[in-house]
Amino acid sequence: MNLTLFGQTIAFAIFVWFCMKFVWPPITAAMAERQKKIAEGLDAAGRAQRDLDLAQEKASQTLRETKEQATQIIEQANKGANLIVEEAKELARSEGERLITAAKAEIEQEVNRAKDDLRAQVAVLAVRGAEQILGSEIDAKAHSELVNKLASQL
Repeated sequence: MNLTLFGQTIAFAIFVWFCMKFVWPPITAAMAERQKKIAEGLDAAGRAQRDLDLAQEKASQTLRETKEQATQIIEQANKGANLIVEEAKELARSEGERLITAAKAEIEQEVNRAKDDLRAQVAVLAVRGAEQILGSEIDAKAHSELVNKLASQL
């Protein structure tokens, strides 16, 4: 062994003491701080994942409820539409029946008018026929009672 080895050992020991006194504490503090930040980040990520799962569950629940409400609204709308269609059909039926009744009444009035016209024409023809048969003129005014009686019989 020589003095160089002994000097190197002392220098190495001073270097180790210096590193442990001044260099090592800031490095370990930085590592501890970094480890703490990583742990906090992992905790925050875990919380965020739980919050995300909760939000997804809530969104799924809300979506299901919304779909159920939409289905109910559609069913109610269909029922309302069917009701309106049925009411419209009933209204159309009653309106059709009313129109048919009115048309029948109008036809009956027309038939009665036509019968009256035909009676009057038949009465006139009967008077003319009687004139020709008798060879003389028959006064329609004088025999209006007879004409009316003939018209009512026809």
